[in-house]
Amino acid sequence: MTHEESRSLLDAYFDGELDLVRSLDVERHVAECSTCTAILRNRQALRNALKAESLYFAAPSGLKMRLRSSLPSGAITSTPALSPRRFPLQWSILAAALLIFVLGAALFARSQSLPSAQTQLSGDVLASHLRSLMANHLADVVSTDQHTVKPWFDGKLDFSPPVVDLASDGFPLIGGRLDYLDNRAVAALVYQRNKHVINVFVWPSQSGESGASTRLEQQGYTLLSWSEAGMNFWAVSDVSSADLSQFVQLLQAAIPSLTATPEPTR
Repeated sequence: MTHEESRSLLDAYFDGELDLVRSLDVERHVAECSTCTAILRNRQALRNALKAESLYFAAPSGLKMRLRSSLPSGAITSTPALSPRRFPLQWSILAAALLIFVLGAALFARSQSLPSAQTQLSGDVLASHLRSLMANHLADVVSTDQHTVKPWFDGKLDFSPPVVDLASDGFPLIGGRLDYLDNRAVAALVYQRNKHVINVFVWPSQSGESGASTRLEQQGYTLLSWSEAGMNFWAVSDVSSADLSQFVQLLQAAIPSLTATPEPTR
């Protein structure tokens, strides 16, 4: 995120109005930008100052009585109780119908504004990728050896993720960790391309069928998803789109040989 983009979102971030992905982007920029850090500190100082008791004036307890006594007699009247006779049956029916219409329109508008399952999942994938970078928690098991990383998942997941090292093609395996996506525990395999990190999230597919790749671009990151060998795969990184496509092609080519003789989960 550039300084200009972060600066335009600071007020919304300060008021807690951003989604998780944008909040993480702003936090990462603020951590490296003294100007934006100073702006946020000034916002917080102003908020604290506005809460000071010295800015508030409490009206005297007798003010209400003086105001009431200064009004002409009869100016203060209570609202008369509404009689059922004032609302004939047809008006009651009309009011109920109008209320149902308004509620239905509100529910429809809300359903239209909710993100699709695919959009929600892609946002969760990107958020998990960013958290792993910001929290310095890329891997629970750090190793370039696929025969070390793959057995590490045994007993921690109810499936055995396919793990392959692509170091000879310029995408070395650097480790793996547990993550949580799509309401379940998943495997996160971590690869590297020069100084860029590629996270690959893997978990069983409900349908068990293979599916074509889907490409998304969000916040400067590329996400590729596909289904193969009974597994869902999501790859995400800030490497170039061409590099990520090459990585996915290499991974897809290696997976059939890995799953030709399935290993039972221990």
